Amino acid sequence: MLKRTSKQLSMFSSLEDMLSYQHPLFQLSNKINWERFENAFSPLYCNTNGRPAHPIRLMCGLLILKHLRNVSDEMVVSQWSENAYYQYFCGGLEFMPKQPCDASELVHFRNRIGEKGMELILAESIRVNTDHDNEEHFDTAFIDSTVQEKNITYPTDAKLHKKIIKNVLKIVHDKSLPLRQSYTRTLKGIHRSQRFRNHPKNRKKALKADRQLRTIAGRLVRELERNLEGKKGYENMFELYYKVLSQNRKSKNKVYSLHEPDVVCISKGKEHKQYEFGNKVSILRSWSGLIIGACSFRNEYDGHTIEKTLEQTQRMTGKQVDKLAGDRGYRGIKQIGQTKILIPDVPKAKDSYYQKKKKHKLFCKRAGIEPTIGHLKADHRLSRNFYKGVKGDAVNVLLAAAAYNFKRAMRVLLDLIKRISIELVSTGFMLKYSFKGRLLR
Repeated sequence: MLKRTSKQLSMFSSLEDMLSYQHPLFQLSNKINWERFENAFSPLYCNTNGRPAHPIRLMCGLLILKHLRNVSDEMVVSQWSENAYYQYFCGGLEFMPKQPCDASELVHFRNRIGEKGMELILAESIRVNTDHDNEEHFDTAFIDSTVQEKNITYPTDAKLHKKIIKNVLKIVHDKSLPLRQSYTRTLKGIHRSQRFRNHPKNRKKALKADRQLRTIAGRLVRELERNLEGKKGYENMFELYYKVLSQNRKSKNKVYSLHEPDVVCISKGKEHKQYEFGNKVSILRSWSGLIIGACSFRNEYDGHTIEKTLEQTQRMTGKQVDKLAGDRGYRGIKQIGQTKILIPDVPKAKDSYYQKKKKHKLFCKRAGIEPTIGHLKADHRLSRNFYKGVKGDAVNVLLAAAAYNFKRAMRVLLDLIKRISIELVSTGFMLKYSFKGRLLR
């Protein structure tokens, strides 16, 4: 059990005295090494210029709580003002019935610490779970990949053309630029023609409306480019618009979203969802169920993701993986460095019965990474990524993995408290009756 620390500053009582020591968040807050974050992130701030920043423990705690409770930036800031355990977890000494910061400041903090800072949070979540583990390496680990979908609508060329027209008309209105024709009435008719396109009688009409929409979008973009000629800052925008207007069904490196142009289309062969739009994620799980690696990729062959994931694990934990088991998607690679890659295959004729059963048990255990990925998506915000750009892809998967490990540590601490309570109750029960026996004598 953790001992009470003397942090009392209030005249009456501190926040620590009001809370239950058996609450998992209370236990976890005292188990995390917050000084590690302070030492790593303090050089990113200036001590002589600007307004004093919010405490680093507060910002790190809010990021952890966000993915731990599966809420948005706005919601975690709002819940902080209502939850005393949240405030103690973030280093509060007295209850504060107001929001600690604006929700947008979490965005700036994520951009400030970057991917390396998120790796530090994940490394601390691993340390919390392996505090008493003295092994110098991981004997066996499991790896699998999944898709982290981006927060975009299902992409079609017609949707992208509509957004281009909307953006162009907005720029024209904001800058009071001349425009020969806005196509307002024409666009209404085109939008009506695009409805119910799956009906056989409306198919030709809808395809004709799609071509008209592309033509109008191209006209407006070219006219805007002529009116903005000589003005800097719009080169990337026009390059993106022309790429969208020129792409077709068989084009390579297509653009699927204007605000997230780095999104890729990944075909996973699922019956209910043939294509997913986002990026690939590689998850490395230890034998005990702890996530020891989480990397973000574009759309690469699974075997090419192993080396980077192992390097990340070595960098964060200082430990090496001896054996790595994966599914048949990783075939083609037998060994990376000193790590052996194990893949399900037909049993060899020379294998004994014991060797066959051992391999079968290993790959049955490997399937346990699938529910781990399911929990990451359902409980820790990996199913849909709301962060911006390629950098946001890496940040989201690292925070989701860290939240999963912290939640695992909370369950372990809660089970430990229950066992200690049961032992204390049983010990007191025995002492009570032994004391009564002495009195009877």
